[in-house]
Amino acid sequence: MESSAKDDYKIQSFDADTQQLLKTALKEPASVDLEKVASVIIEQSMKDLVFSKEAGRICYTIVQAENKQSGNSNFRRNILIRLQQEFLLKEQLRERSVNDWVCLVTFICNIFDYLKVDCLVLQLHRIGEQLQKMNAQRMDDLFCQLRDGFLLQNQPSSLTRLLLLEIIEFRAGGWKMSENAQKYYYSEVAD
Repeated sequence: MESSAKDDYKIQSFDADTQQLLKTALKEPASVDLEKVASVIIEQSMKDLVFSKEAGRICYTIVQAENKQSGNSNFRRNILIRLQQEFLLKEQLRERSVNDWVCLVTFICNIFDYLKVDCLVLQLHRIGEQLQKMNAQRMDDLFCQLRDGFLLQNQPSSLTRLLLLEIIEFRAGGWKMSENAQKYYYSEVAD
């Protein structure tokens, strides 16, 4: 079975065992050592700027797969703990290698590009209506920023665009999702 373009990840720079570890983590995260996976991804991200950009997408996919399979967030916790450890040593890292520092920052930005939008949308689904009732003007301001992020941001990822559009439509629908919108936004997720 051939993998689709969205499932192709740039992991060729790894040895065969590590490639297999990452491929397994992407599909069946519960069957691998997620702490090791987090370390492998972070270590490579700190050396390879191209991979540091790809790593955010890989991490997001593993987080989603783990959550779907077991409802756990062990990988997310492992990645964030390891990133905090590396960030605490930022001065030493910058002195040792500006390139490594740039790679780390790029990776952190990509992680949060995927995870922060996902977390924001999840929270707005849960409590957006209550926040709207508490302070409609602030919610109007937030949604203007979300709309501008969707429309004006330079090349947001397709997932980011989809999440932003979905939450904008969710709010516009009175904090409810029509059946057609539900099918549109979640049909691929279910497949």
